[in-house]
Amino acid sequence: MFGEERRKLLKLKEILKEMGSALVAFSGGADSAFLLKVARDVLGERVVAATARSPIFPDREYREAESIARELKVRLIPVFTSELSKPEFVRNDPERCYWCKRELFERLSEIARREGVRWIADGTNSEDLLDFRPGRKAALEYGVRSPLSEAGLTKDEIRILSRELGLPTWNKPPFACLATRIPYGVPISEEILERVNRAEEFLLSLGFRQVRVRHHGEIARIEVEIEDMNALILRRNEIAEHLRKLGYTYITLDLEGYRSGSLNRSLQKGKNASGRAARPLDL
Repeated sequence: MFGEERRKLLKLKEILKEMGSALVAFSGGADSAFLLKVARDVLGERVVAATARSPIFPDREYREAESIARELKVRLIPVFTSELSKPEFVRNDPERCYWCKRELFERLSEIARREGVRWIADGTNSEDLLDFRPGRKAALEYGVRSPLSEAGLTKDEIRILSRELGLPTWNKPPFACLATRIPYGVPISEEILERVNRAEEFLLSLGFRQVRVRHHGEIARIEVEIEDMNALILRRNEIAEHLRKLGYTYITLDLEGYRSGSLNRSLQKGKNASGRAARPLDL
């Protein structure tokens, strides 16, 4: 390990030790897996993981989270959320993520109290705070801690440390919920989420590691890494045929390639979310 990453890792351990106990909002991605690993090393059995189960998350993500938690010897609690029952989420305005996270953190608060855990912790890193993330407002409202951010850890540093620690997620591609494939203003439905999920599952089965299928009505806009475009074009007929069977009329390849939050381009970024300082739960 290099000096700067080691210094931040030590700071992260100090933060977790001070927290005393934690319920980790565990997606199974690189950031939350690293947080869970370090929390397990520091807190032992005083750490519990919780993973959302919902139509906005593919089952494959839960299975991966379950496997990692088992390997780390951390108890995993499934959290069944019902975003699609909430009009504020379904209408899909730019605050969509706030309503999603509010639903999740409300459930996590109940679990934390039941388990006698003092803090809820998520995998937000220091670079995430620079992006448009309405969900941060919900985190602040529910007193959720972000130890990785508090320690100043960046995404690249987390991947470096994860590799050193032998975590299989060190190079796992980023993932966001399926609702992020639907443009703002288009109502979210289980039918659209399932169509997008099946399209992405098919592309992943062909060997593409980083995939987004953005839903634009009759149009499926595919994003893959730039270096994977030629491989996708070689299989364009097979891909187009499969996606047409899912209900898309036009299948396009985005020439700019995969980029996180590409549907945010239409937004004018406002001020960062603000709210109360993080606080421990009242047990």
